[in-house]
Amino acid sequence: MNFKKIKTLGELKKAGYVSRSVKDELRENLIEKLQKGEEVFKGIYGYEDTVIPNIERAILAKHSINLLGLRGQAKTKIARLMVNLLDEYMPIIEGSEVNDDPLEPLSAYGKGKLKELGDSTPIEWVGRERRYVEKLATPDVSIADLIGDVDPIKAANLKLDYSNEKVIHFGLIPRANRGIFVINELPDLQARIQVSLFNILQEGDIQIRGFQLRFPLDIQFVFTANPEDYTNRGSIITPLKDRIQSQIMTHYPKTIELAKTITESEAKINQKQRDMVLVPEILKDLLEQIAIEARTSEYVDEKSGVSARLSISALETLVSAAERRALLNKEKKTTARISDLMTVIPAMIGKIEMVYEGEQEGAVNVSYALIRAALRSQSLNYFPELKDLKKSKNEQSSEYDSIKTWFSANQVDFLNDWPTKIYEEKLNKIDGLSSLIQSKFPTLPKEGKVLMMEYLLHAMAEYSYLNKKYLEKSFQFGDLFASIFNNSEDE
Repeated sequence: MNFKKIKTLGELKKAGYVSRSVKDELRENLIEKLQKGEEVFKGIYGYEDTVIPNIERAILAKHSINLLGLRGQAKTKIARLMVNLLDEYMPIIEGSEVNDDPLEPLSAYGKGKLKELGDSTPIEWVGRERRYVEKLATPDVSIADLIGDVDPIKAANLKLDYSNEKVIHFGLIPRANRGIFVINELPDLQARIQVSLFNILQEGDIQIRGFQLRFPLDIQFVFTANPEDYTNRGSIITPLKDRIQSQIMTHYPKTIELAKTITESEAKINQKQRDMVLVPEILKDLLEQIAIEARTSEYVDEKSGVSARLSISALETLVSAAERRALLNKEKKTTARISDLMTVIPAMIGKIEMVYEGEQEGAVNVSYALIRAALRSQSLNYFPELKDLKKSKNEQSSEYDSIKTWFSANQVDFLNDWPTKIYEEKLNKIDGLSSLIQSKFPTLPKEGKVLMMEYLLHAMAEYSYLNKKYLEKSFQFGDLFASIFNNSEDE
């Protein structure tokens, strides 16, 4: 159908256009995509066997949907992707505020136009993007915002009674007629506002200022909510829960590999940064491990959750830290370092909600502790012997002993902004470090081996074989026992 050629209702009828509800439209377009084997929700990872099938079943059942999940679980992104299941264009009566169907208008304006002009009624074509309306639920949202209110100026100008439909100023929901309407964070909507949704969800009626309109709205409702609010705080009133037909639980990525895929797809890193900064996989693993540690930390409120945005912001900051160092040292290329993890603390602080004990510790200290926990957890994938090294007296323990012996007489500061050449030289000066990494990871490229050398120092510090001190511009590594005695003397 050539939409641009169809300008009037008469032409629309001749073209054989058939009206269908938005839920039928979503259902039939979904069926077509499933039969063709097309991906329906592109860019959503980790939900292929859990959330996505449930959403598809709800659409096939023509249900309103409530997505329940903690922060950063792609609830809003899923809702926005549902737009792709709408037709590319939809005809409405030209000038209609509520997207009147030319064949079945529901507003006084639409019915009046049809009665006045008949088949000459002008038609306007609306793209699918204009058929999506999203509203964040906040305490100040009013019934007038969502449904509408009487406009006294209209009533005065038209000399009509307040009970006349023509004096109504329609809210967001009627204006979303024949489209998708999303309310984010539903529990935050006041109870009296939630009550106003009853009839819309069940009967299609709307009530404004005490008089009721038979206004059969055609809307696909999608809600999002935090399950903790939903079940414990009691913010969603029971009759509204009952009217939402499908409630689907989202979840965090179940593996680090999935989490990395999500982070890399969402992180805003431009091509110049990608060309300049190499971020080894081990650092990407560590960023995701930080989020995992935060979700189980005693200092972080698990009910609030830890958003996937933590890893996304952290990766962006990590790349920028390495980029800044390269610019300062006039280097065309650089590799991100383990010490760069400390630069992501500002990106972490706003992404974690702490319990009382966490507040007492302080956001920076909790973030640093999470980074250290991630370093310790991931280190066993590369240096598993560190866990039991103190108990064993084998060849491997002697390799580590040479490193510890060197630190018994030396200490080293790793400055954050050291040029690559100095950074490598300092690591190569440590007895036994280079040879141990060479023996364990012989196939790693040079940059990878240098990174693993630094990681081993951090790992040994986390397992109390070395002392590590985080300073403002550097990390300082030294002998553990010497640091204990020095601290005792200071006291």
